[in-house]
Amino acid sequence: MNQALKNLKHSAIDWRMVLMTAVLVVTTVVFNVLSGGIFFSAENLYNIAQQTAVVGILATVMVLIIVARHIDLSVGSVMGFVGVLIAFLMYTLDWSWPTACLAGLAAAIVVAVYQGLLTAYVGVPSFVVTLGGLMSFRGAAYLVADGKTQPLSDPFFLKLGGGFNGGIGTTASWILGGVISLCIFLSMLAKRRSKQRYDVPTNPLGLDIALSLIPIVLVMGFVAVMNAYQIPGKDDAQGVPIPVLIWGAVAVIMAFIVHRTRFGRYVFAMGGNPDAAALVGIPVKRVTMMLFLLLAVLTTIAAIVAISRLNAGTNSLGNNLELLVIAATVIGGTALAGGSGTILGSVLGALIMQCIDSGMLLLDVSIGTRYVIIGQVLIAAVVFDVAYRKWTGDVL
Repeated sequence: MNQALKNLKHSAIDWRMVLMTAVLVVTTVVFNVLSGGIFFSAENLYNIAQQTAVVGILATVMVLIIVARHIDLSVGSVMGFVGVLIAFLMYTLDWSWPTACLAGLAAAIVVAVYQGLLTAYVGVPSFVVTLGGLMSFRGAAYLVADGKTQPLSDPFFLKLGGGFNGGIGTTASWILGGVISLCIFLSMLAKRRSKQRYDVPTNPLGLDIALSLIPIVLVMGFVAVMNAYQIPGKDDAQGVPIPVLIWGAVAVIMAFIVHRTRFGRYVFAMGGNPDAAALVGIPVKRVTMMLFLLLAVLTTIAAIVAISRLNAGTNSLGNNLELLVIAATVIGGTALAGGSGTILGSVLGALIMQCIDSGMLLLDVSIGTRYVIIGQVLIAAVVFDVAYRKWTGDVL
């Protein structure tokens, strides 16, 4: 029995990802049973996919922030500020949406430079800097439009948030699903060849094929569900929502940054041991500033998706969003102590968080109870993370 556990521990399988996937499946099945089958309806799953996109986009970059031993508590307030600013420029000042979005990005970059300088060069802990930002930029979101809602009506811009014409259609969705599935399979074969080239132990071919079929089935199943949803009054099915495409593109780019760039390696080196990273020549301060700038870009993207989905910018946009983003990141396996985390984990974490929240909404759970449960889920995720690292011997 002990030998079997040792074999499991040291196998090439990422048991954390397997367990998280199992948690996601069990969670959705339980909510589907309790809701009388409503949870698995095409309409509900389509809505969950759209709603998860904003948290998912921000969670991908929050992984790197936390890995580098920082944290951003202001991300929800900054997103609200940027979103209201963009909506204000479009509605009140009649700017075109591309110009308004660029102005929103510029504002987010100014915020990032301010917070990044204080954190990286002045030495103020990011917790303190962003805690102040949480309150300050929530106020700024109110001041931009004097607390007034800024409605949006540009047809193309509203597609970015999903909505009536916010899907890519059935044919494009099937093609996209097929391309992603092929990439997953070819990636598995490439990893096997790379391991064999350097005499690294590999799983049996059958096991690797079986493991690659899991995400392929999930991808094609997701496409099938999105293609099954048809908005009342519309002749064609929606297909994959545009916010999900944006989230997916962001996740792929962030994964590339993590695994294929010097910047990604620097971030993880800083998280593992900041002092040692500085001693070997890693520009810790500059990398920290770049992290805040990267967060500014993705915060702007998330703000665009959020206001286009809501058809308006409001001063309450992004309220408590930082809690959901951090919770999704931690549930996804990112260590709060820094040094460890994955983009895929953030995707699964965001899905788990949104499924729990949406499931409780379907069951008419009060908002107070929902926050209690979400908070306890976050604590349970941290406890599991500590236990898992002790089991694998990866104690930070």
